[in-house]
Amino acid sequence: VAEITAMAGGEPGELNPEEFVYGEEDFVLQAAGWGDPGSAPSQFDRMLLAGWSDRMERGLFRYRLGPLPTRVLPGPVRLVAQLNEQRSAERRPPQPVRSLRDPFDPGAFNFTRLRPAEMLFRLRRTGGPGPPPDPLLVAINASPLERGHVLLLPEPARRLPQVLTAPALRGALEAALLSAHPGFRVGFNGLGGGASVNHLHLHGLYLGRPLPLEEAPAEPLGPRLGLLRAGPAPAFLFFAPGPAALEPVSRAVCRAAEHLARAGLACNVLATRGDPPAGPGAGGGRGLRVLLWARRPLFGPKAGEPFAVALCELAGLLPLPAEPLYRDITEVQALSAIRQHLLPEPELLHLGGELARLLEN
Repeated sequence: VAEITAMAGGEPGELNPEEFVYGEEDFVLQAAGWGDPGSAPSQFDRMLLAGWSDRMERGLFRYRLGPLPTRVLPGPVRLVAQLNEQRSAERRPPQPVRSLRDPFDPGAFNFTRLRPAEMLFRLRRTGGPGPPPDPLLVAINASPLERGHVLLLPEPARRLPQVLTAPALRGALEAALLSAHPGFRVGFNGLGGGASVNHLHLHGLYLGRPLPLEEAPAEPLGPRLGLLRAGPAPAFLFFAPGPAALEPVSRAVCRAAEHLARAGLACNVLATRGDPPAGPGAGGGRGLRVLLWARRPLFGPKAGEPFAVALCELAGLLPLPAEPLYRDITEVQALSAIRQHLLPEPELLHLGGELARLLEN
């Protein structure tokens, strides 16, 4: 059973929140269904949400997040639009990024500068399966998209740039399995793909509704890879039926992401509970779906865009900055804004073939 331990004080400037020590027995293999997403939260959920709410009460966020106006845009893709005016007005401006390989810049904002009170706890696994993943600091995202929006940080003192690593991804996938809520998702925005800080971090957040990409069937590209066309943007799909698959899936996703970077492409990653790649009727229980989007990199803001495109938008959730846009945007307009960053179909299929071959070796 997960243990909570207070950390002893370390060097000045070191961040020493309490530890959440977990083992494989703490994974919630079947989360609550969407019919009852509020049923019995796990110890991880309770600790995360209690700490998050406490920091909101103490004024540690850039704004107070209340219930957000939300509507599903009419149309076949069923995009979910949310009005979050404060985030666009109050969040820290994204760091300028010049390339997919920008090194860590100690002079720019980074997560070694977080205040100790912004830390909720450190996640650390003991026992099997496989070598343990990176311990992850769980910190508030001071400009939240949703209640419970956190940052998952491999040791910030290592000063790693925003390039996904398999131990960090596996820690985040394990965090997804520690939650009993069907809408707790983890994700990553790469450089040129919407990352606003060049210091290795992933996101965790609770989304209050299902997304089509949880259950839509994928086209098989190889034994370990599919192409998922549900949602606003096609994604490469990896699937972990249970905890033992998290390590090979993490390595496969990071190999694929590295291949994209060598090809000059940016990436976004989202992990969500979902059905096997063949879909809900094909047999086999739900596990973790890990989606990888390949895209043309974007460095700096693009004039005239209605919204920035990062992992939420690619998954079908549109946090919008202004009431008129929220009220009036159509599915066609939103899809046009998202898809201008994507690869043409022949290029996407060629890349899928390359990734399938890469992952078979």
